[in-house]
Amino acid sequence: MSHGRLRFVTGFLAVPVALYLIYVIAPYAQAFYIALTDWRGVTASPGFVGLENFRRLFADDVFWTAVGHNLLLLILMPLLTVGIALFFAFLLNAGGRGGAAGVWGSKFYRVVFFFPQVLAVAVVAVLFQQVFRPDRSGMLNAPLIALGFEPVGFLSDTGVALWSILGVLVWQAVGFYVVLFSAGIASIPRDLFEAAAIDGAGGAQLFFRITLPLLWDTIQVGWVYLGIAALDVFAIVWVMTAEHGGPDHSTTVMAAEIYRTAFQYFKFGYASAMGVVLFFFTIGFAALALRLSRRERIEF
Repeated sequence: MSHGRLRFVTGFLAVPVALYLIYVIAPYAQAFYIALTDWRGVTASPGFVGLENFRRLFADDVFWTAVGHNLLLLILMPLLTVGIALFFAFLLNAGGRGGAAGVWGSKFYRVVFFFPQVLAVAVVAVLFQQVFRPDRSGMLNAPLIALGFEPVGFLSDTGVALWSILGVLVWQAVGFYVVLFSAGIASIPRDLFEAAAIDGAGGAQLFFRITLPLLWDTIQVGWVYLGIAALDVFAIVWVMTAEHGGPDHSTTVMAAEIYRTAFQYFKFGYASAMGVVLFFFTIGFAALALRLSRRERIEF
C-alpha cells in the first residue's frame, strides 16, 4: 500500500514540479549566472567577470537612490493601505449600530472601492498623468489656478513627485484590501460584536479588541503582499513620470533601473546583478515580516 501510494503521489507531483523547475527555478539560476558575466545580450558566450558587477553596484549612486525610494514605499505603502482599508472595511461590515451590521449602502461602496482593481496598471498611470497635469486641464491644479494659487508640479517637482506616486499606489491598492478585510470581518460571528456592544463597548473598542485580533492573519498576508508590491513597483513609475523615474531620478525605483540598464543600455549582466539584489530584498522582507508579525492564532 505504501509503495502504491508513493507512486500515486509521485505521478501527480511530477508534472507540476517539472514545470516549476523549468519555468521558475531555471530562470532564477540563469539570472544568477548572468549576474556574474558581462553579457550585453548579443553574444552567445558571455565573459565571466565574477563579482565585478556587484562591486560596481555598490558604487552606483543612482541605484542606491532607487533602493531608498523602494524602502520608503516599503514602509509607507503597506502602512497607509492597510490602515485605510481596515477603516473602510470595518465601517462597511461593523460600523452600524451595535457593530451588528455595516453602514447603509455598504454593498454599493464595496463595488466602488474595488473599481480601481478592474483597471490595468498602465491605464491608472495614464489617468493620473491627466489628474496631475500642471495646467488648467489638471483635475487638481485647475481649482488651485482658479483660486489664484500657483499650480503644483505633482510630477515635475522633485520634492513632490515621489509622494504623488505613493498616493496613486495607495489609491490603486486600497479597494482590493477593503474587499479582503471585509471578507475576514464577515467571518467573525456577529454574536461577539453584539455581546461587546451590550457591555458598553464603543466603535474603537470593537475594532481594537475584537476585529483587529481576529483579523490578524489576514492583515499579515496583506502586509507581505503590499511590501512585495512596493519593492516590485514598475509600471506606475515608468508610465507616469518624466524620464521614466524623473525628474532627476527623484522617483526611480529598482525595477525601473533594471529595465533601463538591460533594454536601453544593453548591460544585461549588470541588470541581472540588480535583479539579484532585488530578489534578496524581497525574500528578506517577506521572511522578516512573517517572523515579526507571528502570533498565536485566536480561535472562535
